Amino acid sequence: MFTNGMSNMRYKGLAQIVPKILICLLLAGSIGEFFMNRVHADEKHGKTVLDYTMTNIDGIDVPLSKYAGKAVLIVNVASECGNTPQYKGLEALYQEFKDQGFAVIGFPANNFGAQEPGNDREIKAFCETTYHVTFDMFSKISVKGSDQHPLYRFLTSAETNPKFSGDVKWNFQKYLVDRKGNVAGKFAPSVEPLSAELKAAVEVELKKQ
Repeated sequence: MFTNGMSNMRYKGLAQIVPKILICLLLAGSIGEFFMNRVHADEKHGKTVLDYTMTNIDGIDVPLSKYAGKAVLIVNVASECGNTPQYKGLEALYQEFKDQGFAVIGFPANNFGAQEPGNDREIKAFCETTYHVTFDMFSKISVKGSDQHPLYRFLTSAETNPKFSGDVKWNFQKYLVDRKGNVAGKFAPSVEPLSAELKAAVEVELKKQ
């Protein structure tokens, strides 16, 4: 009888505790879901390109907010690609429009054909000696795949960049960003920097205040 009484007491105790535990778990799950939804909402509605901080090719962290008020061309670049001579056109485009508030920023990436094998020091030397690049270059990143950099997740996601989303197709894909950090255009790797199409788009953004 004593044993049965203890068992009944344990059962009653568990019967009282288990619902409380379940309620706590449900509340914790609801709170977690709430905060995750807030984070996703912020990513979808609150970010622009200017919200990111990137490491430049010299290893210095640079907030992209430094480009606020400028039209910016973001390009994933590579040193051993058939499109590599576009460095020359990118530099020429930068020189033509930089005094009007235009910037080009290059992000080396080794995602396509392993065509950017070098380290940042080697990439910088190649760009300066071969193509006399003076526009801003940044540290090598990944622009697609499981290790994709958050900036490129932003650029390629349909949630954060619905009008110009989609995977980066190859080296030298170009994103034109307006003076407020919003993506205003996307151009295929085959589009030359000095093409009438790209120059016209840059001029449109530079006319905006």
